[in-house]
Amino acid sequence: MAGYFSIFLVVLTIGSGLLWLLDHLLYAPKRKERIAIAQGASEQPLDEDVIAQIAPEPAIVEGAKSIFPMIAAITIFRSFIFEPFQIPSGSMMPTLLDGDFILVQKYAYGIKDPVWRSQLVEVGQPERGDVAVFKFPLDERIDFIKRVIGLPGDHIVYRNRQLYIKPNCAEGEQQQGSLVCGEYNKIKLDIVNRDEYMQGAMPLVRLTEDLPNVPHDILINPQAIELTERYYQQDGTRRDEWVVPENSYFAMGDNRNNSQDSRMWGFVPKENLVGKAVFIWMSFDFENGPDSLLPGWVPTGVRFGRLGNIQ
Repeated sequence: MAGYFSIFLVVLTIGSGLLWLLDHLLYAPKRKERIAIAQGASEQPLDEDVIAQIAPEPAIVEGAKSIFPMIAAITIFRSFIFEPFQIPSGSMMPTLLDGDFILVQKYAYGIKDPVWRSQLVEVGQPERGDVAVFKFPLDERIDFIKRVIGLPGDHIVYRNRQLYIKPNCAEGEQQQGSLVCGEYNKIKLDIVNRDEYMQGAMPLVRLTEDLPNVPHDILINPQAIELTERYYQQDGTRRDEWVVPENSYFAMGDNRNNSQDSRMWGFVPKENLVGKAVFIWMSFDFENGPDSLLPGWVPTGVRFGRLGNIQ
């Protein structure tokens, strides 16, 4: 089921629309009739003030008529086209930073009703490398954003900070992009720098991960211990290996040592998908220190260089 704000928008849209329609069909004709009778009895044309006294329009109807077009447009845009999100954490660094405001393409993975989120129209499927927003499988009140790494039927291995993918290939298919069918493909990593980002006192290594058709940068903490004992244990596989079930996806954060993702809790069901993150439309710095007079939520600057498409 959708979040409270989405439900509120739908209820407000339907409620204001029904009030407008009810007035238009039942009460507006009676007001016009009273005005016509008064106009016929008067030798002079009635001005607006007199008409308002003879047949006043209820305030609730006036309000409904004024907000319905705007609320309906917002509901349609937010439910079926694009929805804005704010990035609240660093799990997708360096692709997305805390303080980024993004647009999520809602129709990318199918058109769903805005309340129950049941599929109305099939549009497309997630592709490997997409940055996707989805309802957290363990608590669907929470929205997560991660990168799609594994598609249905793929075999995924994440071992010693290295990603391997054995793609699910159709019979007779030899290759999927740069991934060779029938074997585990080691995804190439190239170091970008070692001192741009920090986790506490520990420097993070920035690398380019050459995921097929979607090369992107990730962060690795070489000093952090791999907590494989916390990994989601799938029946019939080793602890750091997974086979993606049908109609499900394997998602990981780009900040590999600071992300709660499919390695820890399993797979993203297709019905939990919200949309594809496609654009950063605003990005703020929040650098108010403990000695600042301003609260932490007040931005200290705008990162204009971050605005643009999400890779």
